[in-house]
Amino acid sequence: MNKPNQIMPPGNRRLPPWAQGDCLSNPDRSSGSMWLAAAFVLFLAAWFGFGNAHAAPAPDACKLADALGEAFEMQVPFDVVDGRIYVEARVDGQGPFRFAVDTGASGWGRADAGLVARLHLKAQEPTTTTDGVETAAVATVRLDALELGGLSRKNLDVITRDYSSRMPPDQAFSGIIGREFFADGLLIIDYPGRTLSFTRHLSLAPTEEGVLAYERAFRVPVSIGDVYTEGNLDTGANVAFVLPRSLFERVSATPLELAGQGQLTNSRIETGRSTVRGPFRIGGASLSNVEVRVSDRYPELLVGAHALQHFVLMIDQRSRSIALCQ
Repeated sequence: MNKPNQIMPPGNRRLPPWAQGDCLSNPDRSSGSMWLAAAFVLFLAAWFGFGNAHAAPAPDACKLADALGEAFEMQVPFDVVDGRIYVEARVDGQGPFRFAVDTGASGWGRADAGLVARLHLKAQEPTTTTDGVETAAVATVRLDALELGGLSRKNLDVITRDYSSRMPPDQAFSGIIGREFFADGLLIIDYPGRTLSFTRHLSLAPTEEGVLAYERAFRVPVSIGDVYTEGNLDTGANVAFVLPRSLFERVSATPLELAGQGQLTNSRIETGRSTVRGPFRIGGASLSNVEVRVSDRYPELLVGAHALQHFVLMIDQRSRSIALCQ
């Protein structure tokens, strides 16, 4: 008998913020001197490679995206709406249902209230979730099986909420596939080719050219002009970048325009809008003159779907490695 997969602890769990209006991702927050030291070492190692990665041809790691189809256990097409990724998945042998793929969502995934009612999914123990600003109680349900293009996971406990009723029809979904679903292999999100691939036969190594190592999913070194920091890569956030005000003031002297409220999982925050010349550099990727959102309350740099959708994103959680390719 299979042992049920457990929900991630509250401190590591994030519900994607797809409610209404402009949505921002929510940071998983952790602390500890060991993590800080490790992250600082990774920063230094990555910084020395930024210039070469930007100027050189495609790094060796990026060639994995061109591997033959036989190398992959799963390859499925996806749609992009407002930068976010949508695929067709099956739940408990039924479907297909429209699911979003969200690298900012910890755990196995989420189930929309409509899917729960339609499939009579079994309720599990409630839990709590935090968006870094507020904490809220949430319900959970059991998925006997979640299948994407032949890749199947069984006995999954996932958070459930009413997402779709608060969203435009073209953005509504039945559930979300979180990062744990792809934790034992290499995930390749080919935005230009609109293809999602997964394999256990290929891998990224932190020592490869063009590869960025990380400690916390998925925070990697980012440079903005001559300022070096860390950014959270989140395919579920329909923005290009969100900057804490303290970081914005280091990289831009342009004034902020009021941009209204941004929706987190459990709360809303006031944001401003501006254009930052940059360039923003993440591994082998570079973007200039980008519209960004700025908030006093947001604690970290967020790299959202509107920035990532120009590239091929590869994530190998086994080696804690990421490549972002032109």
